[in-house]
Amino acid sequence: MPTFRAGIDLGATKIQAVVVGPDHAVVGQARHPTPTEGGPPDVAARIADAVREAAESAGVAVEELGGVGVGSPGAVDQEAGTVASARNLPNWEEPFPLAATLTEALGAPVRIDNDVQVAVLGELELGAGKPYSSFLGVWWGTGVGGGIVLDRTLWLGRGAAGEIGHMVVKRGGARCPCGRRGCLEAYAGRGAMEAKARELHDRGHKTVLFDLMKKRGRNRLTSGVWAAALDKDDHMAEQLVHRAVAALGAGIASAVNLLDVEAVVIGGGLGTRLGEPYVEKIAAAMQPHLFVDSRPPDMLPAALGDLGGAIGAALLVEP
Repeated sequence: MPTFRAGIDLGATKIQAVVVGPDHAVVGQARHPTPTEGGPPDVAARIADAVREAAESAGVAVEELGGVGVGSPGAVDQEAGTVASARNLPNWEEPFPLAATLTEALGAPVRIDNDVQVAVLGELELGAGKPYSSFLGVWWGTGVGGGIVLDRTLWLGRGAAGEIGHMVVKRGGARCPCGRRGCLEAYAGRGAMEAKARELHDRGHKTVLFDLMKKRGRNRLTSGVWAAALDKDDHMAEQLVHRAVAALGAGIASAVNLLDVEAVVIGGGLGTRLGEPYVEKIAAAMQPHLFVDSRPPDMLPAALGDLGGAIGAALLVEP
């Protein structure tokens, strides 16, 4: 029986692949940039390349893999194996048969699920969520995603639970990438933060963000670019991250007031890159909004780090 499995964390800026052994330890990995042009078939081809490279680094033939799990943004239909409305990926609106496409390309069974849900599953089984019966996972990256764990089980609702990025933190507020106004993601999603930075830069506000982006050979403001700008005390970066933290504090506190979970785990590209100091800043921003402010939830950074989404995706495959 195959003992190795692959996991894919599909993001707007990167495709992270891992191969894990029976003890969930990472034995091989690969990281590719996500295509910015083309469409779903181009993204699928890049995913297949990343799996092959990760398997090679693990010394495992692709056909020896017990399966491949994929955590994807967008509207994921697990049963059909399709992804739709992945708006942070190129030209990905209509349902695309991602599982079937990858199965054909790799010759291994493929299971897909929502990217944040699988990352939260990883933290529940292997990471920061292990000690808790209930917690809220908040993934701060290109967007703001969430996952809810109640009684050690992911709460999926009717299929769309955990969309904390689309909780309204300001009525009639900033336009969100989803098209609505005032969502948490409109203030804290890295995509929305970049759009605001470009708007301010075009109006003559100074920043090192775009110089750092070019020096690093990027075409987007990645988490690393934001972190580097903060290290340089860039005023615009500081102001936009402060705005994001304030919105995260209000949105997460509202979810805690509703669910009364024991802990909040902060992950995602920005959450992981900025780490513990910013988890503490988010906790401080939550405090004024908590109904039971004498008993805040534990606040923790995701323990599995940058590979957490891919490791969680590997858990979709039976060992």
